[in-house]
Amino acid sequence: MSDAAQRTAFVFAGGGSLGAIQVGMLRELMRHGLNADFVVGSSVGALNAAYYAGAPNAAGVDKLGRIWCGLQRNDVFPVTLRGLLRFASGEGHLIDPSNLRMLIKRHVPFINLEDASIPVHVIATNLGGVVVCLSSGPAVDRILASAAIPAAFPSVRIDNQYLIDGAIGSNTAILTAAKLGATRIIVLPTGFACDLREPPKGATARALHAITLLIANQIVRDLKELAGKVEISIVPSLCPLDVSPYDFSHAGQLIERAAGITQQWIEAGGLSRSDIPGSLLPHSH
Repeated sequence: MSDAAQRTAFVFAGGGSLGAIQVGMLRELMRHGLNADFVVGSSVGALNAAYYAGAPNAAGVDKLGRIWCGLQRNDVFPVTLRGLLRFASGEGHLIDPSNLRMLIKRHVPFINLEDASIPVHVIATNLGGVVVCLSSGPAVDRILASAAIPAAFPSVRIDNQYLIDGAIGSNTAILTAAKLGATRIIVLPTGFACDLREPPKGATARALHAITLLIANQIVRDLKELAGKVEISIVPSLCPLDVSPYDFSHAGQLIERAAGITQQWIEAGGLSRSDIPGSLLPHSH
């Protein structure tokens, strides 16, 4: 744990399959002695945050990496004829969340959020656009709500509210971490695919790419708002990056590349700076 006078939060942003990047970041942060007093996550970042909160050690991060390397698109986004017909008829969502539910249930090592080894807070959005911070209750439902991409997945009803993806809300998990009392925030962004040669194929892929752009813009906005108020470090995301957040076939490469960049950033004094990485700003190649 960190010094008693300081409360360190790791903030895990969303980003579909690019969530694998956070494993490499985590591995190097822990190798350099960085640990979190609590974690906050949104969308796929909620899944990574929850897993880390249940096993906040090197062995846990290594296992998380193996999970990511074993994932296939259908484990998260199974597109079926039934789903396509349901969506085309205007009845609701495109993707059955059963696979994602089973994935979370299989790998998150606790039943309720409050049972984690360190506190974990999951960010979702209600239908009025208000950010909802979930800190207790059944972990599977909370993480599903945080990852409920509109149109792709159904909303999740929790405490008489219908909740959707945390990235859609007006505030990011960074502001939530500050409100929860963090004196030091380390942000683990997934970034976005800035070097694609053509638009992602399929509605879900295009929606995920748009959401990663939205998340990056939100992070930059909120970092500026908290400047000088809270100690913040932003681990640099990968750039250039030509992997769609809908493509799960590059997890191992993303993990290793992120680990290398994070190591270089730490050794160059990144943890003592609060500058915004250029990889999060609008750009192309």
